[in-house]
Amino acid sequence: MVTAKETNCLSRNVLIVGGGPAGLATALMLAKQGWTNVTVLEKRPAADYYEPDKSFNYLIDGRGQKLTDWLGLTEKISKIGVPSTEFYLTLIKPNGSRKTFKVPIADPKRKTAYWLPRRAFVLLLYQEIEQNWQGCITVLFNSKCREISKIAESEKLQVVAETDNNNLVKFEPDLLVGCDGFNSIVRNTLKEWDDSASDRFEMKCFPSPSAGLRYKVLSLPPNFPLDPSGKEQSKCEMAYAIRGAFRGRKQAVSLGLLPLKNPDEPRSANIITWPDHKIWELKSGEEVYEFFEKAFPQLPISQILSPEEADRFAKSEGGKFPTPQYCSGLYFVSDSIGSASVVLLGDAIHCFPPDIGQGVNSALEDVFVLNEAISRSNSNLSVALPLYESLRFPDVKALIRLAQIAFPWQYNQAPLRRALWNVNFFFRLLLSRALPYIFSPPAFFLIQNHQLSYQEILAKVQRTTQNILVLGFMLICGFLAIVLLRQ
Repeated sequence: MVTAKETNCLSRNVLIVGGGPAGLATALMLAKQGWTNVTVLEKRPAADYYEPDKSFNYLIDGRGQKLTDWLGLTEKISKIGVPSTEFYLTLIKPNGSRKTFKVPIADPKRKTAYWLPRRAFVLLLYQEIEQNWQGCITVLFNSKCREISKIAESEKLQVVAETDNNNLVKFEPDLLVGCDGFNSIVRNTLKEWDDSASDRFEMKCFPSPSAGLRYKVLSLPPNFPLDPSGKEQSKCEMAYAIRGAFRGRKQAVSLGLLPLKNPDEPRSANIITWPDHKIWELKSGEEVYEFFEKAFPQLPISQILSPEEADRFAKSEGGKFPTPQYCSGLYFVSDSIGSASVVLLGDAIHCFPPDIGQGVNSALEDVFVLNEAISRSNSNLSVALPLYESLRFPDVKALIRLAQIAFPWQYNQAPLRRALWNVNFFFRLLLSRALPYIFSPPAFFLIQNHQLSYQEILAKVQRTTQNILVLGFMLICGFLAIVLLRQ
């Protein structure tokens, strides 16, 4: 039975900055919890807006499905996504030879995960709002948060947003939710307000072999030809790794394509390089054609790359893999009665390169943990938000460490270091299979087990490292003992 006090809580104004997966998922979670006045600000013009350089593919795994199960959306995801159980990769070499195989580093025992484009997932969340929660949730597209301030002589918030036609709209939310990425205006505002010496809202950065790599995305037509004759065409549910003919750090290039369910969806070919790569010097569509025709002699470039796409690609600035980073402050609550509260989720509190495929899944798990905290506190935010931080922060910290070590050399940025990493990976894998009670599988395998928290995974990895060092020490001692006995 809902009390009058709880009803008053649930009717308070909620403003969510950022209408990506974390923002829309948070809106749905709050609506299902009974909150009735939720507004989402999203800078993009539509839920299914297509941005070539941001046409990421998500793998929604068991960790993300904890929330989608609760929201009743996992079955819908399964219908628009490609299941991980059918994840095949075709390697195409410069001479045109092809080899198709199942990806060997996927854990066959994992819960079925689903590949789908970012915009397809965002559209699914938005359609759920439109169909079932219109009375509780309002999504404002083409809207940017411009300023967050405290109203004079009170602890209430005022948020100024710029909407269509440069109109300024003011909000006074009781709960402000920051789902606006690693350059979060919500978190940066909290950082300015924080008068403690703790740097709670300051991002703490850590090195990674993949941080700083740059990427561009090449949009290719559906079912594009794989040979000049056009007899062999790409399949939408197949992943491709297309190797280029060039060698050397500044010219070597590959095209990576992840699977899609929709056969009419354009294919996105990811190109990941060092910042000083030749591809960043291409300034015109003609230069793009010339480079790709030489780099990929096995592909009919003129048939699959339109002049418009070549020009767009040349002008695109692409993107850069971020440094692994997190902040320790996940919420802000004033002591004043009737004051507003602020909570952060997703990239606003943790950001890292896409090495381990946990960007969207960790964000959805943030929402799931916040949901748990709100449920356990009967929607009392002064209790729920500190509880959310205490439950989530240990995993946030462990997640960033895992992003540093789990699979950072997969982009061929340093062949020798990748080879050494591979040796370590398969050595740990063999030890885990031979002595599973002493050694755990590599971190990349453990992450696929959604029943383990990031903190538990990191603990297992660190324990295995200690055991390997002990084993190495024992072997060295044994070898020295044998040598001494023979003398």
